[in-house]
Amino acid sequence: MTATSKPAFSAEEIAAEGLKPEEYAEIVRRLGRHPNKAELGMFGVMWSEHCCYKNSRPLLKQFPTEGPRILVGPGENAGVVDLGDGLQLAFKIESHNHPSAVEPFQGAATGVGGILRDIFTMGARPIALLNSLRFGSLEDAKTQRLFQGVVAGISHYGNCVGVPTVGGEVYFDPAYSGNPLVNVMALGLMETSEIVKSGASGLGNPVLYVGSTTGRDGMGGASFASAELSDQSIDDRPAVQVGDPFLEKSLIEACLEAFKTGAVVAAQDMGAAGITCSTSEMAAKGGVGIELDLDKIPVRETGMVPYEYLLSESQERMLFVAHKGREQELIDIFHRWGLQAVVAGTVIAEPIVRILFQGEVAAEIPAEALAENTPLYNRELLTEPPEYARQAWEWTPDSLPACTTTGIELQEGLQSWNDILLTLLDTPTIASKNWVYRQYDHQVQNNTVILPGGADAAVIRLRPLEQIPNRSTERSRSLKSQIPNIKSGVAATVDCNPRYVYLDPYEGAKAVVAEAARNLSCVGAEPLAVTDNLNFGSPEKPIGYWQLAEACRGLAEGCRELATPVTGGNVSLYNETLDSQGIPQPIYPTPVVGMVGLIPDITKICGQGWQAVGDVIYLLGLPLASKISLGASEYLATIHGTVAGKPPQVDFDLERRVQKVCREGIRNGWVRSAHDSAEGGLAIAIAECCISGNLGAEINLEIAPTQTLSRFDEVLFAEGGARILVSVASEQQEIWESYLQEHLGQEWQKLGTVRNYETGLGVFTTDNQALIKVRIEDMNDRYSHAIARRLAIHTTTPS
Repeated sequence: MTATSKPAFSAEEIAAEGLKPEEYAEIVRRLGRHPNKAELGMFGVMWSEHCCYKNSRPLLKQFPTEGPRILVGPGENAGVVDLGDGLQLAFKIESHNHPSAVEPFQGAATGVGGILRDIFTMGARPIALLNSLRFGSLEDAKTQRLFQGVVAGISHYGNCVGVPTVGGEVYFDPAYSGNPLVNVMALGLMETSEIVKSGASGLGNPVLYVGSTTGRDGMGGASFASAELSDQSIDDRPAVQVGDPFLEKSLIEACLEAFKTGAVVAAQDMGAAGITCSTSEMAAKGGVGIELDLDKIPVRETGMVPYEYLLSESQERMLFVAHKGREQELIDIFHRWGLQAVVAGTVIAEPIVRILFQGEVAAEIPAEALAENTPLYNRELLTEPPEYARQAWEWTPDSLPACTTTGIELQEGLQSWNDILLTLLDTPTIASKNWVYRQYDHQVQNNTVILPGGADAAVIRLRPLEQIPNRSTERSRSLKSQIPNIKSGVAATVDCNPRYVYLDPYEGAKAVVAEAARNLSCVGAEPLAVTDNLNFGSPEKPIGYWQLAEACRGLAEGCRELATPVTGGNVSLYNETLDSQGIPQPIYPTPVVGMVGLIPDITKICGQGWQAVGDVIYLLGLPLASKISLGASEYLATIHGTVAGKPPQVDFDLERRVQKVCREGIRNGWVRSAHDSAEGGLAIAIAECCISGNLGAEINLEIAPTQTLSRFDEVLFAEGGARILVSVASEQQEIWESYLQEHLGQEWQKLGTVRNYETGLGVFTTDNQALIKVRIEDMNDRYSHAIARRLAIHTTTPS
């Protein structure tokens, strides 16, 4: 039997599958014939950017991927790191951007389901979720609909499946209008004695289809994710999958039970491109072939044809290769959990994917042509930065109005520093995300140590056995004997300042890595490794490719400098929407970094809020008005309506020293709170510590009103890396300052003292003139209710 050869497809039919004319010509050359409809669809999804990274893979090669704790790097469903004490952590981040733009609830929900499958496919039990979200202006009714739908989808799936959402970030900017970003990160603790890989092996071994049934939902989702959004994208609703979190919960338990039998040779989630992706990737990684019979696939719709079977992205499905003779053992496990499980194929020697349907060959393609030997585009890089960046870099603070201790003169009149602080705290990007995380069950599994919003990174207690029944493997028995000695925890964060990356992709991307590591250090965690989600516009446009290439260069350097290898991730390109004139407008380049860190002793951590009246406040790292900038800052964008300047350059030597001092201070019990100075600068960081700890602060800045070294707004609101705000008990002051002097030299300063609630926040110059003096009630009102207030406007006003 041979696959049916069809006449050449029209240009419109080829383009509908996301393929270019030259790519179609290459398909014909490789097959030695024209593909049929099913085969064309298979190439379309597998040669999409979402699956094969044809524009980004050459750039990803510069990432460091090896390290002493790396057990599994790029190429598998998730990365795995060694935590010590016999514990291993699987983690990864993925995007579901375009589906969420079209159908926000299901798009976000199935994004959660997909990343969870990447984790438990490795043999790990999911223990935590984080998300990185981007939306347009929250003043816009459409943005509000997308925002509320995405948050509802995330909370629905995570809450129902029983995995806590423990942290994340949310940005709002007009650059994301119509094209939200939904990036979800998951962590899991390995349960199996061996890490489960995806490469098929063992000629004659059965191939099992397990999980849910197959329908027409999610058709061509991978191609949809690799195309620009337009007014017609609403017609692509069938490309958005529909998830069932309760079925996924059963799938988690069934898969982990199946893996522990030793009967599973390899496993692969049916994510993007469904059956096509799982069969071709498993075959290609194992250097073998797979023959699959579509008549054996459990379906929930009638009349499906091979094209639909192969491109469906119906959720909660997996593909296994089992040891021959043990397939019934696995089938019984899945049936006991109320799931589908059938032998649908076989591992064959010929390295092809052969698809059977109604007794005939419906498709036959070399596995490597689909999964490994895919098109690669080494695009030409701009020889100099684009015009928009060069113009932005010409900006200087000299263009801003002069400022005094009272405030700054704007068009609407004098704005006091008090008013500016409160305005920034009310900005949705800076403001509390409590409206979001209160919808998430962040305490299910009972291992969340610090609640969302209480620290710079999420902290999860590692309890490998007490919550998991029926563990009888040798590794489990070994772990059980170690339970009293396992005090460790894991910290995780997701970070990216997209404005920084837009204005300078190279420096901005370095800053992303530095801030992620800094956030982990603020809870006492040692940064270990990275998973990244590269969200960019079209790489086929010179500016888009320049942003992508420069950001990858910056990420690679940052990860090398901070010894945090990349274990894998996701690339999401073509994030563009048509404006009112029909011109594609790209999002800000947004390379999100998900980073994990190890906490040796879970009892020695801290959050960001002040702990006690009388504690002494210090700034670690860059002194006031030193190597910091109003350029690219939230203050410049919000108060002055200007996106310009350059983000501050990262000093990796200082980053390493500041972060180590912070970690050691926490572990020695000296540091009682820690918070990095990020969006909004030092004044916002201090205000957040006050709000979080429900205590005031008296800050004495070592600047005089006549000092010309810097502007007052630079001191208060400029942003710069390698700065961490900490508080220390007064009785520890002498030993702490001695330690600082030894390890940081002059790169620290004492700022003030924690005061009682009634004192509020006071920021003073050296001659005791007040720059800022605000009540905690006023700060908390702006900060805690900013998002809810904006949502209430549109929910009470007729559209």
